[in-house]
This record gives sequence, structure tokens and C-alpha cells, in this order.
Amino acid sequence: GHAGHVLRPASQAEIPPSQLTPVFVKTGTDLLLDVKEPVVLNETDLFTWKVNGSVNVVRLINGNLTISPNYTSRAELSAQNHSLLLKNVQKEDSGVYRAHVSFPVLKKVITLALLLADPVSGVKLTVKLCSSDSTNVTVICSTEDSLISSTFTCDNQTCSHEGGERAEIITPGVSLDVYLENGSVICNHSNQVSSTRDIQKIEEFCKKPEAELYRYFYSLYYLLPCLQIFFLCLLKLHFSVL
Repeated sequence: GHAGHVLRPASQAEIPPSQLTPVFVKTGTDLLLDVKEPVVLNETDLFTWKVNGSVNVVRLINGNLTISPNYTSRAELSAQNHSLLLKNVQKEDSGVYRAHVSFPVLKKVITLALLLADPVSGVKLTVKLCSSDSTNVTVICSTEDSLISSTFTCDNQTCSHEGGERAEIITPGVSLDVYLENGSVICNHSNQVSSTRDIQKIEEFCKKPEAELYRYFYSLYYLLPCLQIFFLCLLKLHFSVL
């Protein structure tokens, strides 16, 4: 999948959004699914963590813990508070996770919608055009994986999207924004789990070669009389020694 692509839980549509607690997680990290309220289990009570309504991650009954073969080396259940630790989560771990206590009646402990996303790639800010007074600049912001490249035009206060791909259309949940801050143009690439940025100072990338040349000759113009006086003094000193 593309960097930043978010997988939606298969059964999310069946559950009212108000009953879901979305949890966005970066792939490759460890995640603790917390049980906030204390769970008191009797001998005959069955405690389970399930994903997408049917797949058991762990089962606990009368002190006996069973971890599903798919999660053997990746899941741990806290004996103290029954929270579930998932290690090195990947996109296929996306889904709706529920903790249940059953017997004699089914009691839902917590429901979490786990949404996995890769960290976003880096970005590069390239200057396309500078106005003569540097008040308007056109920049191209591109992701390092070359999936997204957008053109923005900035005036003194704001930047607006001019052309190229829109990040959120190519990859849902991802944004590519350009904005101004303290005389710099900033390109920010982000999703729900990470962000990267590239910063360029306007005065640095809008320097005009002719202005630099003018400044050079201007400096020489004022420096020459000083040099003349310096050499005259040297000559005078030389002849006075002789």
C-alpha cells in the first residue's frame, strides 16, 4: 500500500459512530488497548478480546489464558486490568476491537476502532517563481515518494492551491499543506500518525542576481577611495623611511 493509506475496519459501517472510539496508530509500533473500568471475573466468566466481531485475539476463563495462533507472539493480556498489548501492529491489524465478559449475560467492556497508517514520506519544497518585490511566490511541494506534487501561490499572508494533485484525493487521511510563518514558506505533509515538513526562507530563495551585482559595485564604489588613501599612506611611509 501507499504510505499513509488508512485501512477502514470492515465492520465499522455496522456500528454507530457514537459507539466507536477511533484509535489511529503508526504501523510497526506497539499499542496498548486500555480497559478503563475494572473488570471483576467470576470462575465461570469468559473474558475475550475480539476483532471485527468474530475473531478471538485472547480468551480468559477461570485463570486460563488462550491466545489465538495468529497473535501468539504479538499479543499480551494484562493480568491486572485486562488491557491488550499488540506488538508491531501492521495494516492488516486494522479493525474494531471489543473486550467482552460473557456468562451468564454478555457485557461489553470497551469498543475501539483501530485504524493503522504508515508514517508519511518526506517532502521537498521547490521555488518556481518569485515576483520582483518578493511579495508573491509560487512553490511546488512534492513528496519524496513522488506520489503527490502540488503547486501553491503565496502572497504576504496566505498560500492557495494552484494545481497538481490534492493529497487527500490520492490518499485518504493525508494532507499536503503550504503556509507562511515568520518570513518562511513551509510545506507540511501529514496524516493521523505522523508529519514531515520542508522550510524555505523567502528572502533566501527570492534573491535577485542583478541586485547582488548592484550591491557588489555599490560596495566597490565606496571602497575605492579608502583603498586609494591606504596605498597613498603606504607610499608616504615607504619614502619617509628611505
